[in-house]
Amino acid sequence: MAVTVVGAEGFVGRRLVQRLKAAGKAPWTPRKGDADLLTRDLGVVYYCAGLTADYDKRPFDTVEAHASLVSEILRSGRFERIVYLSSTRLYDGLAKPAVDETEPLVFDPRDPRRVYDLSKALGENLVMTRADGRGRVARLANVYDWEDGAPGFLSEWLIRARSARDLTLDSSPAVARDYIHLDDVVSALIAIAAAEAPDIFNVASGELVTNGGIAEVFAASGRRVRFTGDARPTPPPNAAIARLKALGVTPRPVKDVVRAYLEGLRP
Repeated sequence: MAVTVVGAEGFVGRRLVQRLKAAGKAPWTPRKGDADLLTRDLGVVYYCAGLTADYDKRPFDTVEAHASLVSEILRSGRFERIVYLSSTRLYDGLAKPAVDETEPLVFDPRDPRRVYDLSKALGENLVMTRADGRGRVARLANVYDWEDGAPGFLSEWLIRARSARDLTLDSSPAVARDYIHLDDVVSALIAIAAAEAPDIFNVASGELVTNGGIAEVFAASGRRVRFTGDARPTPPPNAAIARLKALGVTPRPVKDVVRAYLEGLRP
């Protein structure tokens, strides 16, 4: 069966393409604006296109990436299955300590910074209701890696650890997030694509970890981490991962991954 990766030049898309090629598949990786996307048979589609860091400055591009293009793919109908990458940020409007994929979402449409959440939610709705049972949704937590240019707070932290043993970070030790390594995300996406029934899956570690907790791992490796802030924000809801585990995917705890990474660095 054919495989197509939309957004193959992005952070997740690149690693996914590498894994698929290593497994003997030859995914098609159309560039932005490729007209063939709507005319050829796509097979299994991994929809990795999206904006993260600059969505607030580019709201119309955000809607295009998260909802408009996927709606055109769904309208064309030339695919066997589609996996749409969304985000656990959609839970941020819920004042609950823990949530799962069945939780109704809450958004304030008057908040301009909710364009990310609302456009992702629209993409999810289209994939789950207009794909004739061929759609699956992956809600990703905070994805990290240490390859050059990897985005996100923890990624930048780990990259800096290659050359410095004394780090000062512009954050607070009390900030808590769910972190999942990029390789575990790729494993999850492949498993979700093979899932028999259409559904939404949290792609997360299932554990909120504070910056201070990760800093303790750094300290145990002989490194020092200082934070410039002392804010104590309300942590986001903890996303349950029972559905993901039922597919045979159990992401590694972030502290274990960071510990192994630091041990592998040169002294």
